[in-house]
Amino acid sequence: MFVTHLSLVDFRSYAAVDVAMGAGVMLFVGSNGQGKTNLVEAVEYLSSLSSHRVSSDTPLVRAGSGQALVRGRVQASGQDGRNLLLEVEINPGRANRARINKAPLTRARDVLGVLRTVVFSPEDLAIVKGDPVDRRNFLDGLVVTRWPRMAGVRSDYDRILKQRNTLLKSLAGRLHRAPDPDALPTLDVWDQQLSVVAAELLAARLDTLREVMPHVSDAYAAIAPVNNEARAEYRASIDLTGVDPRQSASIEELQQRVLAAMDEKRGDEMRRGVSLVGPHRDDVSLSIGELPAKGYASHGEAWSLALALRLGSYALLRADGVEPVLVLDDVFAELDVQRRERLAARILEAEQVIITAAVVSDVPEQLQQAHGGQRFTVNAGTVVADEPAGTFVADQPAGASATPAPTGERNHR
Repeated sequence: MFVTHLSLVDFRSYAAVDVAMGAGVMLFVGSNGQGKTNLVEAVEYLSSLSSHRVSSDTPLVRAGSGQALVRGRVQASGQDGRNLLLEVEINPGRANRARINKAPLTRARDVLGVLRTVVFSPEDLAIVKGDPVDRRNFLDGLVVTRWPRMAGVRSDYDRILKQRNTLLKSLAGRLHRAPDPDALPTLDVWDQQLSVVAAELLAARLDTLREVMPHVSDAYAAIAPVNNEARAEYRASIDLTGVDPRQSASIEELQQRVLAAMDEKRGDEMRRGVSLVGPHRDDVSLSIGELPAKGYASHGEAWSLALALRLGSYALLRADGVEPVLVLDDVFAELDVQRRERLAARILEAEQVIITAAVVSDVPEQLQQAHGGQRFTVNAGTVVADEPAGTFVADQPAGASATPAPTGERNHR
């Protein structure tokens, strides 16, 4: 599936803009601060209802506006592929709304799975060098991209965890007072509920990590100029002894292990007022050769590994029968010439690749000249197709302005 048209209203720096796109390499070139990343961020949002740049929706809405609209027309793969119109209305502080072919959806997250993307950006270096939360977010993002219903599981997990933590905090405050006779039975209820969704999320993570790593290792071997293997090991907050990492784990068994770990840690949890067991405490240990990547990998090795993780994700989705849009946001400037060329060779077969770059010379010539590709110049809120020439500001949504948006708003590049 690929994006054939993107329309934004009050999204980031754009008051209103339309961009006609197509299959192949879509290259957006412009100086920093002109809004290139805002465009690919909008495509990502249609796919995942999230951004690789911010954790909340508020910065996505143009300063002075109450809401933003992201609209994308997507074409399914193949000659008989469907043409769908996806729309997401972003309402900070209120529920977002989504539509498919103008039909409202019950929940915004029901749009997930229609368009799939794999996004690689400079922020991805945190997957290798950052905190455990960065690696958990990477893995969970891939889980949800593979199985969109897991977005609901993650939401349920976060909700139950928050309520359980609230109860634990109240118990921690009563350690030197008479215990609430209803507290422990209530904690048992939350333990049971949390263990169910924790086991499902953990099983999906383990399966995905096991299946993606052969693709990651292959991508790393193709990109990195040295012969070291990329590896990963899941570090759980529960005992996984005896669980074969080469096979799918039983959700029922994982649930029992979660409950056992909660029972073992209950005293510590009640004293500290926080949940110490569950997927929110887990990590993924990444290594290059025999050494852990964090703390030992050079800058080039870390970049290669981060890129391999995204390319491996792309390959896994294709193995699942999904043709995702591959987004490379401002990454070629961070790579040396050899890695640029090797990356270009890996992505030419993608149905649609969306690339942003400040300088067109950073992008390998084979991508610039790819058959069916298109180059755009982004400047001061306008998006101009270099060939054929023209500024795509026609056919605006009702009420939208065709005037290019100023770029001096906030947080865009």
